[in-house]
Amino acid sequence: MSRSLLVTGAAGFIGANFVHYWRAQHPQDRLVAYDALTYAGNRANLASLEGSADFHFVHADICDHDRVLATLREFDVDTLVHFAAESHVDRSISGPDAFIETNVVGTHSLLKAARAHWLGGDAPRPHRFHHVSTDEVYGSLAPDAPGFHEQQKYEPNSPYSASKAASDHLVRAYHHTYGLQVTTSNCSNNYGPFHFPEKLIPLCLTNILRGLPLPVYGDGSNIRDWLYVEDHCRGIEKVLLQGVVGETYNIGGNNEWNNLAIVELLCEQVDARFAADPQLAQRFPDAPAARGATAHSLVQFVEDRAGHDWRYAIDAAKAGRELGYTPAESFESGLAKTIDWYLANEDWWRPLLVK
Repeated sequence: MSRSLLVTGAAGFIGANFVHYWRAQHPQDRLVAYDALTYAGNRANLASLEGSADFHFVHADICDHDRVLATLREFDVDTLVHFAAESHVDRSISGPDAFIETNVVGTHSLLKAARAHWLGGDAPRPHRFHHVSTDEVYGSLAPDAPGFHEQQKYEPNSPYSASKAASDHLVRAYHHTYGLQVTTSNCSNNYGPFHFPEKLIPLCLTNILRGLPLPVYGDGSNIRDWLYVEDHCRGIEKVLLQGVVGETYNIGGNNEWNNLAIVELLCEQVDARFAADPQLAQRFPDAPAARGATAHSLVQFVEDRAGHDWRYAIDAAKAGRELGYTPAESFESGLAKTIDWYLANEDWWRPLLVK
């Protein structure tokens, strides 16, 4: 049976990876990519799909309820996968309004349109609304505390995480109040291809190649659970195909690393690439390895940001037990794939860098 999927935020990092993954796994399905193309949305992420059968791109804002509803009707959408979100914590601290507008008001706009399309007729239409959220809604963990589980109390500590927590609650409410068929997944930190270069891994990777400082907050001891983006896409697929309506599933990578250790591993792997491939020194003459130095020499500790949660970790046991989910990549293997992708796609990331 073929499906018609609307993917919001489809030109962003995780959304684009999901669109490519779903097309490869389910070529018979229609894919409708919906994105406002704000600073982190890049239509080039989907360029290889443009013009292909049953792929459509809609340039629009999720806050535009009428446009969302018209899109659901035009393409007879039966599955909505909601990635669209403002997601950079630092930006939420300096400018929280956009996060409330997109993450709360935008999610509510989608829910209203989905309800009208799927539940507004004489009989409910088969459907699924899948909401993609974050582990940051749970707050911060102590050093020896177990990972976040699905019944964890919400304790968001930044405007970003608070806005995502609010959207989670709205999705739950539309299921319990109106009977909308929803699922939610809360994931740990993603990394991989198409990652916008303001985030830690792509920022440090592209800075190494340009010989720029590698900023590490505080003493670098903050810990995150890292999830290779294709493993995340695989987890969402399992929720869509096997998940129980109304349930939440945590999707994690079983990879806890502190920020400094991540930067150090990245430095080691990039230096190793330069040692193995002399052409890299010609392509990136400003990289430390091109002049006989180490990437680690670029590490620079900077003032910690406000409200910086110390540790996140996901307990993905429920997804493993009920859906058979397990990440395929270790952090080392996923990071190696990420570095290879950025080295092979300089023409993608170079125009996105802050001048």
